[in-house]
Amino acid sequence: MSTTQVVWTVVVIVAVLVVLAFVVTALRKRRTEQNKARAAELRGEAVARTPEVTESQRRAQETEALAQVARAEAERAEQKALDARQGLQFEEARREDVLREADRIDPGVDNTSDDYVPTTPGTQATDTTDDSARPGPGQHRADPTSRE
Repeated sequence: MSTTQVVWTVVVIVAVLVVLAFVVTALRKRRTEQNKARAAELRGEAVARTPEVTESQRRAQETEALAQVARAEAERAEQKALDARQGLQFEEARREDVLREADRIDPGVDNTSDDYVPTTPGTQATDTTDDSARPGPGQHRADPTSRE
């Protein structure tokens, strides 16, 4: 190859590279402009949704406030239930104290035994009846004073 041919080949290659660089730059610029336009569209959509977001925030805050009220009411109800359970325990203890006092002064009750349980009205302290002698459901115990 001659020097002239080499020079022309280099000039052509450089020219092609320059044209290629201009094309690539133009394509990048075009893509950048398209991206800017798309970003502006997306920002516009986001701005258009602002009222929906604001309404959702308001509903979320309102719901949270209702939840806080419900939690406070539940805590108050739980405290009332706890107070009621404590009152029940106190009343049961007072009742048992009265029953124990009654059993203590009743000569027919052995309140010193290991298996002692306070008697309640309607029960006997020394129940010696056999369970098999008790009437079943729907049956009545025969009254020993009645004549059938």
